[in-house]
Amino acid sequence: MTPTRPGTPPDGAAPGAPEDAGRPWAPAGRGTLRIVICDDERMVRTALRVILEAEPDLVVVGEAATGPEAVSLVRSLAPDVVLMDVRMPEIDGIRATEQILATMPEPPRVVVVTTFENDAYVHDALRAGAAGFLLKRADPDELIGAVRLVARGDSLLFPAAVRSLAAAAARTAGAPRAAAARWVARLTDREADVLRLMATGLSNQEMSERLGVGPQTVKTHVAAVLAKTGSRDRTQAVIAAYEGGFMRKD
Repeated sequence: MTPTRPGTPPDGAAPGAPEDAGRPWAPAGRGTLRIVICDDERMVRTALRVILEAEPDLVVVGEAATGPEAVSLVRSLAPDVVLMDVRMPEIDGIRATEQILATMPEPPRVVVVTTFENDAYVHDALRAGAAGFLLKRADPDELIGAVRLVARGDSLLFPAAVRSLAAAAARTAGAPRAAAARWVARLTDREADVLRLMATGLSNQEMSERLGVGPQTVKTHVAAVLAKTGSRDRTQAVIAAYEGGFMRKD
């Protein structure tokens, strides 16, 4: 578990971060997004940190190499965003995400970082409450954009990939659950429209323009959809829409 800061405090390197010795220390300023990177490969963590800290509004405040370290570090540092490798030692990224989201009163936004977008682990992580996923081969601009996107409360949705993941899960699980059928029946027509547009990856502003209603009205409908589907965020709602048979999987 490696807490880090951009630099070295006046009395030397931050404890547990000898590789940062000699870098001038400065606290994260107002408006800066604080990030924790969780990956068992040090080279991956280093590469992500170099990309992120090249941006003036992003700072990596810690790194973890195992699932338990990730949970402990995130609870301690309370970052804004966590980049979570889906396959972590001791406990995987799914369980770590669940523990973080279940035990923190104001949990960070978790982005799953994975090698393969069709990995069943990704689907499980999204169901666990991750705000989205990102491929390890993503361009630096995609990584930076993803962090900023989820930090402001949006979900990192890739409609085709989510549809594929949900379809694979449905084939394994069988018929839609009765609970899903119940929430589908409770949706109003406008809420159903909003959920369909959410599944295409549209933002609230884009849905507002498509539906011809105000952004606040869309926000109200999104909140109702989340409540009725029992979802933490838009990503979980879209997963539920596919799993419950509300959205077509083909």
